[in-house]
Amino acid sequence: MRIQHLVHVVGLLLMALTVALLATAGVAAWYGDGDTWAFLVTALGTAAVGTTAWRSTDLGRDLSVKEGYAVVALAWLSIGAAGAVPFLLTGVLDAPVAALFEAVSGFTTTGATVFGDIESLPRGILFWRNLTQWIGGMGIIVLGIAVLPFLGVGGMQLFRAEVPGPTPERLKPRIAQTAKLLWYVYAGLTGAQVLLYLLGGVPLFDAVTHAFTTLSTGGFSPHGDSLAGFSAYSQYVTILFMYLAGISFTLHFRALSRGLAPYREHVEWRFFTGVLLGASALAFGGLWLQGGLAAQGLEATFREALFQTVSITTTTGYVTVDYETWALGGQLLLVLLMFMGGMAGSTGGGMKAVRVQALWKHGVTELRRSLHPRAVLVTRLGGKVISEDVLLRVLAFALLYLSLFGAGVLALAGLGHDLATAVGAAAATIGNIGPGIGGVGAVDHYGWMGLASHGLLIFLMLVGRLEIFTVLLLFHPDTWRDR
Repeated sequence: MRIQHLVHVVGLLLMALTVALLATAGVAAWYGDGDTWAFLVTALGTAAVGTTAWRSTDLGRDLSVKEGYAVVALAWLSIGAAGAVPFLLTGVLDAPVAALFEAVSGFTTTGATVFGDIESLPRGILFWRNLTQWIGGMGIIVLGIAVLPFLGVGGMQLFRAEVPGPTPERLKPRIAQTAKLLWYVYAGLTGAQVLLYLLGGVPLFDAVTHAFTTLSTGGFSPHGDSLAGFSAYSQYVTILFMYLAGISFTLHFRALSRGLAPYREHVEWRFFTGVLLGASALAFGGLWLQGGLAAQGLEATFREALFQTVSITTTTGYVTVDYETWALGGQLLLVLLMFMGGMAGSTGGGMKAVRVQALWKHGVTELRRSLHPRAVLVTRLGGKVISEDVLLRVLAFALLYLSLFGAGVLALAGLGHDLATAVGAAAATIGNIGPGIGGVGAVDHYGWMGLASHGLLIFLMLVGRLEIFTVLLLFHPDTWRDR
C-alpha cells in the first residue's frame, strides 16, 4: 500500500469539490443569505488542502486493486468532512459529529437529517444539502474519472470499488468514457425533471433542488413536510423519476439508441418492476381496507400507495404522508422493501434487486437439489447460468449486509433506543433510505440521537453506499501489508 498514491488521488477529488462549493456560494449570494463567506472560506480551504496533497505526492503507476478500494473509502470520508464545514461555519449546527452526519447523509444519498426545522435554514444551506446528494448519487469517484484526466490511471480499480452491483458494467472500452456517458444520462434526466416541474408550476429553486435529490435517490427536501405540499401532477412526476433513478443508468443509455427493447430484455428490470407493481398493489389494498377510499378517494389513495412504495424501494425516502399511520402490515411491507433497493448500476441503495433475485433463484435450486441429490442443477438468471464465484460473492454480500444490520440494531438498542427505532434507523442508514420507523419515522429526524448513535449511523451510511467490502477492507491487515 503506497500512502502517497492515496493522498494524491484524494487531493484531486478535494480540488474538484471546490467547484460545487463555489456554485453554492453563488446561490447563497443570489438569495442574500449572508452566509456566502462560509462557502467561500470552505472552498478556499478545501482547494488549499487538495492542492497541497496533490502537488506533494505522485501517482507514478496504476493503482493496485487494494489501493483502489482504499482510495474510494478515504475519498468519501475526506469529502464528507469537507462537506460538513459549511454547517459549522454558518452556525446552523454547532456539533462537529452532527455536521459530519448531515454531510455524509448527503453524499451517500441517505437523506437522514439532524434538522428538525428545515424551512428555517438559509437557502445556501438548503441548496448545499441537496447538491451533495446529486454529487454523491452517481458517485464522487465516477465524477472524478469523468472530468479529471489525472484519474485515467487506475480508473477501473476505482470504478469497481464504488459502482453498486455484483459486477460493474462498461459502456465503452475506456472506463473514463463510461463514466462520462453515465454522467451525461444522469444530468440529462435531471434537466428533464426540472423542466417538467416548472411546467407544473413548481418554483425554480424547488424544481432544481428536488430534481437533485430525486435522480440521486437522496430524498432531502427544502420543505419540512417533504413533498406533501406538491400537486398531484408534481407527485406523479416525482414517482416517474424515482422509478427511473432506481433503474440501471447503463440500461437508460442503451435505451436511447434501441428504444424500450433493452428494458424488456433485462431480467433484473422485469423483476424490479414486478416487485414495485406487486408491492404497490398490496399497499393500495391495505389502505383500502383501512378506509382510505372513503377518506380521500380512489386516485389519492392510489397515489399515496404508489408514491410511498416507489420512494422506499428506490431508497429515495421522500414522503407525502406519515406512513406510520398505516396498518402494521403496510409498515412491515415498507420495511421489507428497504432491504431490496434499486437495480445494480442505479443510484438506489439497499442490497440491489439482482442480488435478491439471485438469492431467490439459488434457494429454489437448492430446494430442488434436496429432492434430486444426484441431479446436475445450476442456478439460472434470464436463461444464463450464474457462475459459482458470482453466487458466492452475492451470498457473502448478503451475509455481511444482514450481519451489519443486526449488529447496528443491537448497538442502537444498547445505547438506549427502543426496538422499533433501532430497527428503523439501522435499516434506513445501511440501505441509504433516510426515514425509518419508530423515533426516526416519516415525520421525525435524527437530531435527538446522541453522539455515539450518530457515529454508528455514519459508519452504516458509508458501508451501505460503498457496498460493504470497500469500507470493511480498510480494517483488514492485508490491505495495508506489503507482500
